[in-house]
Amino acid sequence: MPHPPKNPQVVSTALDATDRALLAALMDDGRMTNAALAARVGLAESTCAYRVRALRESGVITDITARVDLAAVGRPIQAVIQVQLASHSRTHIDALFDRLAAIPGALSVVHVSGDNDFHVHVAVASPERLRDLILEHITSHPAVTKTETQLIFEARRGRGVLGPL
Repeated sequence: MPHPPKNPQVVSTALDATDRALLAALMDDGRMTNAALAARVGLAESTCAYRVRALRESGVITDITARVDLAAVGRPIQAVIQVQLASHSRTHIDALFDRLAAIPGALSVVHVSGDNDFHVHVAVASPERLRDLILEHITSHPAVTKTETQLIFEARRGRGVLGPL
């Protein structure tokens, strides 16, 4: 799994307007050819390829993935499962984090502050599969003391991180 750059403040200040334009275009369409990307940003193709490679090597671009219609692949039900732990040892946190990320249907797992310790975003085929996922993969862990599940009625992509705050 990709990890963020070690010092994101250094990377973000090193990005110029061209880097940001390249990133915005790739975030919009990661399948864009180098020729199309170069034309969109106004660069020579060789310069474009060099700059994209530099963004990858520096860790700014960690991967390019496909967005999948979850209903089309048989997972129309989405939920966020909040998980609360009894023990907060680093060993328990790390082990559970890995376990949660490996759950079939897990879209994202975040370790958070507050009353809960993790939020797990899942996509499943049915309410019964959601129940089974929680029972088999989450509440069965000895460190888990409580879960709360929220169904997602609709999700939309956010604006992203490249615009002004």
